Amino acid sequence: MRTDIPDDAAPGDLRARAFAALDLLAGDVGGLGIALSGGGDSVALMHLAAEWAAGRSCRLATATVDHGLRPESAAEAAAAGAAAARLGLPHQVLRWQAAGGPGNLMANARQARLDLLADWARAQGLDAVALGHTRDDLAETLLMRLARGAGIDGLAAMAARRTDRGMVWLRPLLDIGREELRDHLRARSVGWIDDPSNDNDRFERVRARQAIAALGLDTAALAQSAANLGQAREALNAALMPLLDSAEARYGSVLLDRAGFDAAPLEQRRRLVVAAVRFVTGAGYPPRRAGVEHALAALERGARVTLDGAVLDPAQALRVHREPAAAARANDGAAVWDNRWRIDGLRAGDSVAALGADAAAADWRAAGLTHLEAQALPAIRRAGHLIVPALEPAKGLTATPLRGIMDFHGILLGH
Repeated sequence: MRTDIPDDAAPGDLRARAFAALDLLAGDVGGLGIALSGGGDSVALMHLAAEWAAGRSCRLATATVDHGLRPESAAEAAAAGAAAARLGLPHQVLRWQAAGGPGNLMANARQARLDLLADWARAQGLDAVALGHTRDDLAETLLMRLARGAGIDGLAAMAARRTDRGMVWLRPLLDIGREELRDHLRARSVGWIDDPSNDNDRFERVRARQAIAALGLDTAALAQSAANLGQAREALNAALMPLLDSAEARYGSVLLDRAGFDAAPLEQRRRLVVAAVRFVTGAGYPPRRAGVEHALAALERGARVTLDGAVLDPAQALRVHREPAAAARANDGAAVWDNRWRIDGLRAGDSVAALGADAAAADWRAAGLTHLEAQALPAIRRAGHLIVPALEPAKGLTATPLRGIMDFHGILLGH
């Protein structure tokens, strides 16, 4: 399916361009969620989607994530709900409780937002969630990633359609500028909320926006550069198909043809490593480039190496699997364990943890696993008994990997 934004609509006809993008991205969607922050971009998206959906067999619903990071956030979420109600659309506020611990607050909030929206969309029976990213977001992201020394994946335009967290995410406004959307709302006397953090230069995106304005850069031209880099990425992807065709997913690990991997150009090896690590760990974003470069150098020497919670083991096949120490930190008792396995049949009192040092009690060799792989498998302790359902389902217990080989293809080809 083609998922780039069409450019055959008249440049000045915002409504036609938005409808063409919605036709392309959501024409076969029965239920569409709108991520509604209350800002101009998402409010415009909601109004355009409501008009587009009228007369179509597409059910719309809206949701606002209240991160609770500002005193005004609850009132703003309520105002967003009122705006949705005026269009006759259902609305739900999703509240995030910021957890303490390491990490960037804004990055954590972004991840939480996607988690909450994905869970909400599934509970509502929606097929996809539309996001209000615009052409300006493409330009700002390109500039930010240039400043970080990003490679082609980082510089390429964000996808208009992608799958993450088991949900389809759509960006139908990538061909439309931020100010165009606000003009569209002004012409219809529709208001929106201006988040004061959008003017706070403590944030990287705000600084990028200010730099674009100060230099007089054309956001449409910057967005086109990102699109051009996306086409170059597609060419790189096409060259990877022989290695993809021979790739195998087993027990949550990825096996790649070692000779083919070693013979591939460096950029292709880098892309394979990044995709394999994301597949194994379920991470929404790639590992840092410095870590990837270190891993590639180790693999070139034939050495085993860890990267962001995954082990890369260059034996007869390049085997990428979960690092046991990372699996040992997974939540106990979860039906979805370590963001890698779905556990069915758990009873009250069952404990779910990495197999770890008890691997000696399991027949992992018969499954073709290495000892390290086996240590990262989910194990259930029940009334003094050890059960490893990934190797041998027992007493109603099963363990199924969350991702299969087609998910690996999707991660690699659809960043």
